[in-house]
Amino acid sequence: MIEGIDEVAVTAWIKSKIPDLAEPVEYELITGGHSNLTYRCRDGLGRSYVLRRPPLGHVLESAHDMSREHKIIHALQGSTVPVPKTYGLCQDPAVNGADFYVMGFVDGTVLNDSVVGENVLASHRIALSHHVVNILCDLHEVAVDAVGLGDLGRKEAYLSRQLNRWTKQWVASKTHPIPEMEASQKILAERMPEQIGSSIVHGDFRLGNMIVVDDRVEAILDWELCTLGDPLADVGYLLNNWVSQGEIDEPGEGDQSPTAVGGYLSRDELCDLYQTRTGRDLSQINYYRAFQHWRLAAIGQGVYKRYLVGAMGESREVDLEKQKMGVSRRAQAALALLEG
Repeated sequence: MIEGIDEVAVTAWIKSKIPDLAEPVEYELITGGHSNLTYRCRDGLGRSYVLRRPPLGHVLESAHDMSREHKIIHALQGSTVPVPKTYGLCQDPAVNGADFYVMGFVDGTVLNDSVVGENVLASHRIALSHHVVNILCDLHEVAVDAVGLGDLGRKEAYLSRQLNRWTKQWVASKTHPIPEMEASQKILAERMPEQIGSSIVHGDFRLGNMIVVDDRVEAILDWELCTLGDPLADVGYLLNNWVSQGEIDEPGEGDQSPTAVGGYLSRDELCDLYQTRTGRDLSQINYYRAFQHWRLAAIGQGVYKRYLVGAMGESREVDLEKQKMGVSRRAQAALALLEG
């Protein structure tokens, strides 16, 4: 038995959605932790599918909403945004104790870091860069009402809502002074750009959440932070994770970014492509980059405090000092971008 899966009941449910499923089905945890759990389901003929469910134990439903994830991926079927095929959503707790959904398995490489990044041939890196930008443009051009995602969230006032949310998070989880956090928050509030239009905002758009084959992205993963709002938030986030060779002082992924191996388009070239394709003005993109560093600092501080006070359990191993310094580096990077 694998933890988190009632194999008999789940297999019967999947077979009701995929009639030619060949039993027995083997289940393997692909990714776990405090985010949603992802399992590979391999049937008797060797065909694979993917099952997603919330973390084990008590979770906040709003943070691990399977129906929301499924709705987004299902709505994007047949679009130019690459997503796995969906097979169904189960909301009957009698089957597995929690909601889950099943989608197709997409083979390829997830570029989690610069070590895996070496697997992308140098001759493929420019074309892959172009494909990533074009997918982001495609995502931001989706007619949300037409595909049934118009009620995914409020379309307006994205930045003010985010600033309010993460300021509260920072205040609630603060354990030591980081002057750059308050200074950045003040400037972010004062210089907030006007939101021009709205779109789907993925919320975690980076190579580490994509399945890549050669010079193509075959699927975008991890839609749990997806909402509606200011599309430039995704651009700023992508740029922060798009590190050029030699930029080892970049907070976050730094020299561990898959693009740090070199051979990819520069940040300026990414911006030029996005501006040309969408017509959106990126003259204030450093604001969005600063916002994303500040937001991740607030998130990181919450994680740091939970580990510090033992809320994550005694068996959890984490380098507390590294986590603490990571928050400070993010805050410093945010302020530097705002003052630069």
